[in-house]
Amino acid sequence: MKIFILINTIIINCSILFSIVYSEKEFYSILGVSESATTNQIKKAYRKLAKELHPDKNIDDPNSGEKFQNLGAAYEVLSDPDKRKKYDDCGIECVKKEGMMGTADPFASFFGDFFHFSSSSDSGDQKEIPRGGTIHMDVFVTLEELYNGNFIEITRNKPVTKEAKGTRKCNCRQEMVTKQLGPGRFQMMQQTVCDECPNIRFVNEEKTLEFEVEPGMKDGQETKFVAEGEPHMDGEPGDLILKIRSLPHPIFERKGDDLFTNVTISLQDALVGFNMNIEQLDGRKLLIEREKITWPGAKIKKKGEGMPNYENNNIRGSLIITFDVDFPKTQLSEEDKLAITKILNQKSTQKTYNGLHT
Repeated sequence: MKIFILINTIIINCSILFSIVYSEKEFYSILGVSESATTNQIKKAYRKLAKELHPDKNIDDPNSGEKFQNLGAAYEVLSDPDKRKKYDDCGIECVKKEGMMGTADPFASFFGDFFHFSSSSDSGDQKEIPRGGTIHMDVFVTLEELYNGNFIEITRNKPVTKEAKGTRKCNCRQEMVTKQLGPGRFQMMQQTVCDECPNIRFVNEEKTLEFEVEPGMKDGQETKFVAEGEPHMDGEPGDLILKIRSLPHPIFERKGDDLFTNVTISLQDALVGFNMNIEQLDGRKLLIEREKITWPGAKIKKKGEGMPNYENNNIRGSLIITFDVDFPKTQLSEEDKLAITKILNQKSTQKTYNGLHT
């Protein structure tokens, strides 16, 4: 019997060791990224997988906790340039020897309302816990960030509770109590009841939050960081809500998922055609060419060159380019006028109308 138990113990320990060794050697595989992945790609992959693998969303999977921890360990190492270099050079053992593991909590305040899942044990008849105030903040971002996505670090001074000397009365509430008024006489009445709790004080601490600007986000869109708002002495902190505010762009204007821009060309280009490059929001050079006559107000629509759709980044809007024509300011000679008249071969036309578009 003892031999059987010993063998089982060895098998269990070996399986645990194999799981740990596998996860340690395959950090890139755990996150589903290549070894050449950028830090932003690693963060994006972690954010996506953390939502999928969180134990609160995988209650039926007995290994969900281990998967989630492996994901956290992989992110902790690969998101830090020094730890990642050490890991790439000689593996997880070198990272452990240098004391680089376990120094940070990769899940702490990462990307907002990420781990705020409702538990199946939550009950609607539980006593409501007092909460601190909700903080609203605007985050100003560029159109490039809304097109490509980006990670923004936000540093804030957050008041946190610390223990202090003495005690205090807290959780004060009204309770019904029965008091004896005399022989055989009782009365029910409300009474204020307070618990004796350790005293606390608020201390400001600097905290860094990491906020992801996802491709396709829109102006006014909000992201909530649970429990990152104002503290409450007898309850839980409120939330921090960050609202996207897009900055004006010198070239493009966004309407929904479409981008709009205006281009001014010379009269010569308008008549004989042209080709030019417009720098797209991801740095690509977008070729625009036209061989036929371009009149003032003419438009070119480039499908798939607009903003990525927030719900599905594989879908993109259009880029609409409106052309203005820069007419020459110099006076033409009679000879030039005759030559242009001959080339254009147009009848003289004048039309009067109110200019309103229906």
